Amino acid sequence: MQKRPPSFALAGRAVDWSVKRRVTIAAIVIAGLLAVAATTAWLSRGGDQHDPSSAPTPSAASSASPSQAVPTPAGGTGSVPKPPPVSEPVTYAKAAAAMLWSYNARDTSRDQQLAGMDAWMSKESKYTDWQSISAQVPDPVLWSRMADNEQHATSTVTEAHYPSAFKQALADDPTAITEAYIYAVTVNGKQQIAWKGGGSGAEDRAVTLAVQCRPSHDCSLVAIAPRVAP
Repeated sequence: MQKRPPSFALAGRAVDWSVKRRVTIAAIVIAGLLAVAATTAWLSRGGDQHDPSSAPTPSAASSASPSQAVPTPAGGTGSVPKPPPVSEPVTYAKAAAAMLWSYNARDTSRDQQLAGMDAWMSKESKYTDWQSISAQVPDPVLWSRMADNEQHATSTVTEAHYPSAFKQALADDPTAITEAYIYAVTVNGKQQIAWKGGGSGAEDRAVTLAVQCRPSHDCSLVAIAPRVAP
């Protein structure tokens, strides 16, 4: 029986949010939308679409302190794509989700992965929750194992939309968005994983992202958002 190597990319572990950032984002995005009673963010994932006996066991992603400096690796950001120059929230969220669900441990180091992901983030640090993004990357030991197994993943986005709670909150107070221009977008898709020896698998993915799209500026990523209505 073929053993499945470790994997990552939005593995289904909740990520602790900084209380300060969570409260700030809750107040800025739209009151009641991103505010949550719990102290954790929500991360959604679908079930395996392949034989579990040959599937990689999803591993918990390592968390990173929000104050931790993002590494500046030699050799650029590896296979992590650059953020697209778009100003429409749904389009940007689809690209960001595809980036988060894709990786190539064969030619990209962990530091390169983190640096590439950081390039997608908003530079307005008072709104961003880097921890919710960086926590999707495994610790150095696990990444090394993934590299040894030549593990890589691609993704396909099937659809993206504004959650009903976001649309309702925006309808109730259209001016609330104008302070930070942060939008909630739910993205659905599929991740395809492969590793040496011909192993492969696929999993459904779903995530709600907070993205910032100020007028006349390109969009940027703010956080993986808490649970909101579909």
